[in-house]
Amino acid sequence: MVLFALVASHQNVDLNTVARLSTGALGLSEDMVRNGRLRGAVTLSTCNRLELYGELEPSPGASAPDAVADVRAALAEQIGARSGLDPEFVADVLVPRTDAEAARHLFTVVSGLESAVVGEREITGQVRRALNEARTAGTVSGNLVRLFEGAARTARKVGTQTTLGERGRSIVSVALDLADDVTAGTWAGRRALVFGTGAYAGATMAALRDRGCADIEVWSGSGRAVPFTENRGGTPVPEDGLAEALERADVVIGCSGGAAPMGASAFPPGPRTVVDLALTRDFDPAVADLPGVELISLESVRVAAPEETRESVEAATGIVERAAQEFAADQSGRDMDAAIVALRRHTMAVLDAELEKVTAHHGCTAAKEQIELAMRRMVRSLLHTPTVRARELAAQGRQDEYITGLEALYGIEVPASPAGDAAPAPAPAPPAAAQIDRRPQAAG
Repeated sequence: MVLFALVASHQNVDLNTVARLSTGALGLSEDMVRNGRLRGAVTLSTCNRLELYGELEPSPGASAPDAVADVRAALAEQIGARSGLDPEFVADVLVPRTDAEAARHLFTVVSGLESAVVGEREITGQVRRALNEARTAGTVSGNLVRLFEGAARTARKVGTQTTLGERGRSIVSVALDLADDVTAGTWAGRRALVFGTGAYAGATMAALRDRGCADIEVWSGSGRAVPFTENRGGTPVPEDGLAEALERADVVIGCSGGAAPMGASAFPPGPRTVVDLALTRDFDPAVADLPGVELISLESVRVAAPEETRESVEAATGIVERAAQEFAADQSGRDMDAAIVALRRHTMAVLDAELEKVTAHHGCTAAKEQIELAMRRMVRSLLHTPTVRARELAAQGRQDEYITGLEALYGIEVPASPAGDAAPAPAPAPPAAAQIDRRPQAAG
């Protein structure tokens, strides 16, 4: 089995392209699970990144990089068709990472080390929601669950063992700090209008209240403003009341990512600050050209985000690196479990075949029983060193050498490690005279 990630983020493309990629990729990798192309998939989509995580089993004779490249090309073709982007461009910006590198990348991301605001903690919840959504959709494999749960543990260690992000900076907090600098008055006297009812809108409401803003209205194009404000406070804007709410607002904050951005003509005249935190833009950039209007975009936030201290970043990076190494070692151990089971199955099958010959010659006699006992002790002794050696090589990351040796010496094809949550259990020995099945076995 191969774990992989295809990553496009603010580090290699602009945020508008991230938004277009995210829209085009919606549901595609999950469809590949349902049609059997992938064993599992999880999609992480935020305002700064699109990351497609998957697990696949390469076809016989295909290498892991080639198999991942085939999946990337198929996804790029469909994303390009949906988003209007050139498929070759899409393939280029979806940077592939496999196995240990995919784990290291996810652990780095979930710890906030690759965020536009380094150390921000919103990404931890976004990663958790991505896994939960895949679970609900039934598209997550056991190995991906282990990967994402390992990421969650890493994020907790970074949060408790370092000072990274302890000042509570986030995209929302930096955006509101920028708004504070360019808006007249104080938060206590300002009227805010929030677009959207999702996680970002909730974080924005909490951040506004923390700053002393008490007059907050909420607009939802999907009609969810009433239940949203019942749980979080604020005043819902009625369906026909948006124009009046815009007239009242000193600060307008977009968190919804609606189907189409609101045009500049929809804004009434007068000074106000417009903050657009939506992945696909809630407001047309031409809003910035209106007299008295200040527009703060995600790009503005990324440029203005303060840097974390070198010491906190180095400490967090160390935790991430150790966690990635532990995950890789655990995965190697699982691969070696399958190899050891295959070797034992092969050896016991040979033993049982020989014992059948003894039974045919001696029958059920004491001599036969003594011979069987001696042979089984011999087999256990012969298997001891190869089993210990397997564990040693797995710890050194050399499991492929062991598996290749088994295939070369004995003709044993080691089945792929199971995709379920449990580690593979030793298989029972086949009955006497059973033939060795050398066909590749599907993972459970």
